[in-house]
Amino acid sequence: MKHSPFPAARQQRLRSRALILSAVRLFFSRQGFLEVDTPCRIPTPIPECNIDVMPSGTWFLQPSPEICMKRMLAAGFEQIYQICHCWRDGERGRLHLPEFAMLEWYRSHADYTALMHDCEGLVAAAAGAAGTPGRLLHAGGRISLDSPWETLTVRQAFECYGGMVMEEALDRDLFDEIMVRDIEPRLGLDKPVFLVEYPAQRGSLARLKPGDPSVAERFELYIGGIELANAYSELSDPEEQRERFAKERNLRIDRGKHGHPLPEKFLRDLADMPPSAGIALGLDRLVMLLLGATSIDEVVAFTPEEL
Repeated sequence: MKHSPFPAARQQRLRSRALILSAVRLFFSRQGFLEVDTPCRIPTPIPECNIDVMPSGTWFLQPSPEICMKRMLAAGFEQIYQICHCWRDGERGRLHLPEFAMLEWYRSHADYTALMHDCEGLVAAAAGAAGTPGRLLHAGGRISLDSPWETLTVRQAFECYGGMVMEEALDRDLFDEIMVRDIEPRLGLDKPVFLVEYPAQRGSLARLKPGDPSVAERFELYIGGIELANAYSELSDPEEQRERFAKERNLRIDRGKHGHPLPEKFLRDLADMPPSAGIALGLDRLVMLLLGATSIDEVVAFTPEEL
């Protein structure tokens, strides 16, 4: 008998995936968003110490469409979204693929709290398309999608689950280890959780919180112990962004990684970007959660090993 990589269960998941993506597009259309399509191959990526990019000739395959989409905000586009493929080198596991599907969207004249409302509506719409309105099943349990979802600060998460305060974890260079090992698996088991107010040292491209510059206006969304999305009130100061990029590039070099040139055209246009909020959501993970799969491998057409 001829071998097929598409047994019946996988075929059904791929059909359900298509319905979910249609629901995602309908959600954004009803919200007045413009779907955009930016290049996947870029001259230089954002320097991030923990993300390794894939070369494509002398350029790179995008790890995110962030650079181009923010330049569109700066040019006057106000509500945009994109479904695209992204690439990150060395990422492979139950929740990771080196090539994966990303949903990214931006709102100008908004902060990251607006994106929380978007997430609640979007996931609810996707769950309806998957045939599980108002809930999803994960690890034998039921997760309610009813609004409002829970909000937890990073500081509170360390106090509850980390075994030490956030500042100590940062000082001892244990922040990422404790987050992955002790905190993330406990988030969003009954209801989705927005983990908010990351320390400024983990602010990335987020602006610092007015009145409390020790934390950034950044959240990550967790459902069933899985990180689903990463969001910011966007930093729009090009000089501060340049300083953060330089620090990240130096960290990469200190760790023996390639120090990419800074994205100068992005930094130039950043000065024209209005106050905005942006979010990146892993589509493969969303589909996996909604369909009750245990691995991303079950909800994509081909894994790298099958090609």
